[in-house]
Amino acid sequence: MRVALFVTCVNDTLFPGTGRAVVTLLRRLGVEVDFPQTQTCCGQMHVNTGYREEGARLARRTVAAFRRHDAVVMPSGSCAAMVREQYPRLTGPMAGELVPKVYELSEFLVDVLKVTDVGAYFPHRVTYHPTCHSLRGLRLGDRPATLLRHVKGIELVPLAGADECCGFGGTFAVKNPDVSAAMCGDKVSSVLDTGAEVLCAADNSCLMHIGGALHRQKAGVRVMHLAEILAATEPAARRRGVSTLPGGAG
Repeated sequence: MRVALFVTCVNDTLFPGTGRAVVTLLRRLGVEVDFPQTQTCCGQMHVNTGYREEGARLARRTVAAFRRHDAVVMPSGSCAAMVREQYPRLTGPMAGELVPKVYELSEFLVDVLKVTDVGAYFPHRVTYHPTCHSLRGLRLGDRPATLLRHVKGIELVPLAGADECCGFGGTFAVKNPDVSAAMCGDKVSSVLDTGAEVLCAADNSCLMHIGGALHRQKAGVRVMHLAEILAATEPAARRRGVSTLPGGAG
């Protein structure tokens, strides 16, 4: 099976560690990963702000970049939902060359590789936020939580109001900053109530939004992408000394 990583522009630009974590994780599971150099943005930002033709050009470019692969793994529920929901409208029949083989990371692990224990080790108290596109667009259901529950050493705690939006919504946060901030405030309160050390999600865009609020409040809660937790292992933790958290925090 020829597997490719569609890293997404947000991850490539702001969170490259997530892409590296996906590759580390998949290689550990015996999957070699290709990275087409011609990939760019999926076009979601353009379509959502009314630039349909510009988004369609990016969609056609994306289809061409990945058409030779058997599976395309995306560490983003938002971008994966964009491909599935919008590409058939933007590119017509051409979308059929890509849409059926696009998988969000947890889908690929659970549905394609048929694995729930990926050999991860992460001895921290974690809560999981199911982002809107993951929850409502892709309907990931319990897949991410199942993977997290199989991580050695983890203490996974429920998040009250987990199904409520964090308020980011891409350009929504720009166009409606007051509403967005209020929604994020509610989410932050729920996160703090868990006593978690780490907030996990499958979309770095939402983690950036919530993480910014947590940082401004000096809450001491880190945000980590699902891939980064699943890529963590006990030997790596031992080499670093005391922690599997980024930056060596306990």
